[in-house]
Amino acid sequence: MSLSQPSPAKRARTDEDSEFSSPTRSDVWHSDGSVVLQASNMQFRVHWGVLTMHSSVFKDLYSVPQPDLPGPMVDGCPVVELHDDPEQLAHFLRALYNPALFSQKTLSFDVLAALICLGRKYDCQELRKASAERLISEFPTTASAYEAFREQDLVSPLSLTSSSTTLYDAIQLLKEQHLLSALPVAYFLLSYDPLNLESLLTEEEVAVRPDERPILPQETLLPRVLDAWRTEGYNPSILPEMGKLGLLGPTINGYGCAGVSNVAYGLIQREIERVDSGYRSTASVQSSLVMHPINEFGTDAQKEKYLPRLATGEIVGAFGLTEPNHGSDPAAMETTAEEVDGGFILNGSKTWISNAPVADVFVVWAKCKWDGKIRGFLLEKEMKGLTAPQIKNKIALRASITGSIFMDSVRVSQDALLPKGQGLGAPFSCLNSARFGISWGVMGALEDCIERTREYALERKQFGRPLASFQLIQKKLAEAHTEAALGLLASLQVGRLKDAGKLSPNMVSMVKKNNCGKALQHSRTLLDVFGGNACADEYHVGRHAANLQVTNTYEGTNDIHALILGRAITGVQAFAN
Repeated sequence: MSLSQPSPAKRARTDEDSEFSSPTRSDVWHSDGSVVLQASNMQFRVHWGVLTMHSSVFKDLYSVPQPDLPGPMVDGCPVVELHDDPEQLAHFLRALYNPALFSQKTLSFDVLAALICLGRKYDCQELRKASAERLISEFPTTASAYEAFREQDLVSPLSLTSSSTTLYDAIQLLKEQHLLSALPVAYFLLSYDPLNLESLLTEEEVAVRPDERPILPQETLLPRVLDAWRTEGYNPSILPEMGKLGLLGPTINGYGCAGVSNVAYGLIQREIERVDSGYRSTASVQSSLVMHPINEFGTDAQKEKYLPRLATGEIVGAFGLTEPNHGSDPAAMETTAEEVDGGFILNGSKTWISNAPVADVFVVWAKCKWDGKIRGFLLEKEMKGLTAPQIKNKIALRASITGSIFMDSVRVSQDALLPKGQGLGAPFSCLNSARFGISWGVMGALEDCIERTREYALERKQFGRPLASFQLIQKKLAEAHTEAALGLLASLQVGRLKDAGKLSPNMVSMVKKNNCGKALQHSRTLLDVFGGNACADEYHVGRHAANLQVTNTYEGTNDIHALILGRAITGVQAFAN
């Protein structure tokens, strides 16, 4: 029996069709002849032909015996209620898996996607495999097909390219067997790792994130990011969720931390920033700017007191270096620490401090009056004289919370001092750790821009064809894709040197400057592809572009990093007269 769209005209019933005949009223039908199956709180749109082919099995599951009545509708399709009986559904799926079904040329994308969903839910692996293979064959170049693979956990670009030699071999085999229709999908999957980055990772680093996009960003953060962006709201559950996955302070050994490589840390930042730079900033401050200095410059007692709770996200940390009058010139800071009996008194202010309004512990850098050196101090919320109001109405990083720190004769005890670090080298080591993570993170944001722009360009049609078919659109995507691949390899090399103890600050400045600048440049270029839709936050690329303006500025502006590199090249400092 053909799976083509049923005619609205009533046809003769057969014993096989029984009550599954095509309805008499054309207004019941969706334009492509689909119905909606509803079972176990799930809905799938399926072509009517799938049901009529297997009506003898399907009728036992069908709750409403007369589908020719309009009944409830979803998106113009009649709803078919199924008994939520796993055994009966499994029986139906086994019967449905028939090689003859997949030899038909009229199976629509909706049918295949529905069969994939049903096969996955009820563990009918043969059905899943056959449907996925057919979907690849029938829809090799559509974004919708790829989305179905990713969303249904069938095909993972990262899992395939984690051993990219296999994918390269598969492409060669497809060519040898003249299976040219499958090549676009193979090349598309390969494009997620065009320079085979995955082959350079250790097993530990590959294991840092699941084969699909990590559970935390995709399933937990992404659904909330637009609301956070629109309301400039901070969600206190995010850091604890990250803590449960071992994403906070992950390079630290002990104290409940994961103890992974710096490359693994970079991979984590990349995946978080695929969702939003603000979320990555929240995690980066906690890990690189708060936990790092406590671990590097603190006492054992300070580590025991703070690190385990920071690692779980139970408490939130903030890092105070930038001041209202001193951003790129921290040596001129005005915040002071005065030594008194039993401790110190701090006075001054900091601004543009991520996490400050919700922080429980603050790593604050101050110029010590007794010797003029800069040292770090640990302050806690609710200390007398300490306030941290929120800076509102930001036009970027709206998914993270930012504030100021005001210290009016804040008195702390001797054990608040970080004793092992003094001078600007101490806070700069924290900044270099954060800069390294940023170089990975912004590439994740750019990758998300590329993916979303590609999908939009394939779906959006102008002048009778997809935007993706125009040369200038392909040029924009190709250039962005190239810079993302090169930037990631540069960060990987810096991470390897960092793990080997061979890192110089100039290297970090190079990847921070390059990757932030390229991510900002190409996110703006890709935004042009969306035309007027670029103004709508639901497309996400505009949000990334706004955020990337900030990442190009904080932890050292693009120009400051150029001066750092210039000093390394010439031996002459050009920061000031």
